[in-house]
Amino acid sequence: MKTMIATLTLVIFSLPSQANEIKTAVLENYAKPAQFMNIKISPDGSYLAATARDNEGSVQLSVLDIKNFDILSVTQSADGESVSSFEWVNDDRLVITMAREVGALEIPAPTGELFAMNADGSRKTVLTGPRSRDGEYVRANVVDWLPKQDDRIMIYTASMFEADQFLTLWEVNVDSGAKRRAGRIPIRAGNGTSSQVIIDQSGTARVATGVAPEDNNAIVIMARDGANEDWYEIMRYDEDKGGFMPITVLPNGYEVMGLSNSETDTRSISIYNLKTREEEILATHPQVDLMPLMSIRDGYPNDLIGASFEYDKIDAVFFQGSEDDDFAQVVQSLMATFPQRQVGVNSATRDTNQVILRVASANDPATFYLFDRKARKLTPIAQAQPWLKKEQIPTTETIVYSAEDGTELTALLTLPRTEKAENLPLILLPHGGPHGIRESVGSMDTDAKVLAEHGYAVLQPNFRGSGGFGLEFQSAGYRKWGTLMIDDMTAGVDYLIEQGIADPERMCVYGASYGGYAALMSVIREPEKYQCAIGFVGVYDMDLMFEEGDTTEVEAGQNFLAKIFHPDAAERHKQSPVHRADEVKVPVFLIHGERDRRAPFTHAKRLREKFDELKHDYEWMTKAEEGHGFYKPENNVERWTRMLEFLDKHIGAE
Repeated sequence: MKTMIATLTLVIFSLPSQANEIKTAVLENYAKPAQFMNIKISPDGSYLAATARDNEGSVQLSVLDIKNFDILSVTQSADGESVSSFEWVNDDRLVITMAREVGALEIPAPTGELFAMNADGSRKTVLTGPRSRDGEYVRANVVDWLPKQDDRIMIYTASMFEADQFLTLWEVNVDSGAKRRAGRIPIRAGNGTSSQVIIDQSGTARVATGVAPEDNNAIVIMARDGANEDWYEIMRYDEDKGGFMPITVLPNGYEVMGLSNSETDTRSISIYNLKTREEEILATHPQVDLMPLMSIRDGYPNDLIGASFEYDKIDAVFFQGSEDDDFAQVVQSLMATFPQRQVGVNSATRDTNQVILRVASANDPATFYLFDRKARKLTPIAQAQPWLKKEQIPTTETIVYSAEDGTELTALLTLPRTEKAENLPLILLPHGGPHGIRESVGSMDTDAKVLAEHGYAVLQPNFRGSGGFGLEFQSAGYRKWGTLMIDDMTAGVDYLIEQGIADPERMCVYGASYGGYAALMSVIREPEKYQCAIGFVGVYDMDLMFEEGDTTEVEAGQNFLAKIFHPDAAERHKQSPVHRADEVKVPVFLIHGERDRRAPFTHAKRLREKFDELKHDYEWMTKAEEGHGFYKPENNVERWTRMLEFLDKHIGAE
């Protein structure tokens, strides 16, 4: 009799939950590419240039007449390429950089070609690369747009075929494509690492930063005192031990404004004096990194007016005594006008009287404004996604909770608008990266919104290993992908249970990239806590990361993997879902792009093979032409539909 009762109870609890209605129109709205991604005004205020992603995922550039918003030209990229960046170099001419992107979560890879054209699309000129007048097989990066020179920009180039070259600087005529060599910097290019060159307001390259893969990815900073002077090394440091990151050379020509954690755990605002070789910390925050707020003059950052930061909310401080006090007052007023939103200056006219602002948050789709400083007039010019109505978007807010060892952590919590915040089904949604990435209330996560629109509470924690909270916080996650970092996420889930927000009987984990890894490791580490897991373009085998994918293609990437993954193979296996698949006790849904180069498709296939051997319950979805994340709107609609069906089946309506 007791056995019969136990069996009956088991059958009752295994019955599928009543399915929620999937709102296809909602999915389509969130999947639809933004009308505008970036907007910049021409130096004289006559034109607006704007980028938008088309239905195939590529980014195109449109130029509009500011008086009547007539479209003057549309620049379509070649197949598989997107407009990466653009800038007005004079009142009528633009320079465009291109990038090839593979998957929505992939870092854009510059093609190395630069193009110039007039506002109306005429006089198109290929400035660099095999199709340029020089026909050179080089990659080019823009160093500076040289706002004081109407017909030139500064770039550096590197061969497409040779490795470990020094950076070569050129001044390029944007009309003809003619180049004049502007020197060479003894920092390596072409090794898969990023380099930065900063010029002073006279147009002279003064400071350069790079990565030395042969020195365990040490950050190298070099400087020179003038156009005809030799370069010298001013600093070399391990990124995880702290140092100085230059941002701009101040108008006096010998002080460099930057971010520094050479003396503080979080990134502070500091000034490095090239004459004395001394650094002065100007402002710091004990819990989070700062970002400087600078005034603009003649197209260049001019004076430090304040600092912005985000811990439990978006905030800023403004400094007294700035020589651009009027600009500071304007910025302070604008931030007060848009509380708890990111307010960014996209561009300005030559006289800085007209400024293009981008305002956005997790709860507000981006809106672009034209601000007239003299008239103190703010005019909305475009909404990135006008079909998303603010009053219908689920609200995201920051919460603070404690890890098991007492460490204070922050997270984003998104709740359904139509449900009381009690006993809700919960989705734990860890971010990708994971290092250097953080969750911010300043940007919208479409996954979180889609899930909340369908009745789920969504938790996005800033676990240790995330960026933005200091060196110690980020490095604490190294080699602990499947241990400490998972524990920090679990603590957030437990907090929501204690608060009565989350129903402990209805919880699943979903994530992309590292988040996909974390989804599988969470149900392995906490076999009784979750009812299902969804891994999207996830990493499931740490050893495979050393064998396949674009990270392994360069020495710097190999060094990075050696730093974040444990050197002991047994420990890597212990932290790899592929080697612990037999410990997964809940249904799993695996989603992957077959062209993924960051987390190759092999990861998903290996985990599927393990599940097949174990006869474990799982669902499967792949797209042959997608990469590290899905671009095509219809693929994301299908992905979300399948996810919601899966979630509803396991933790849906009571």
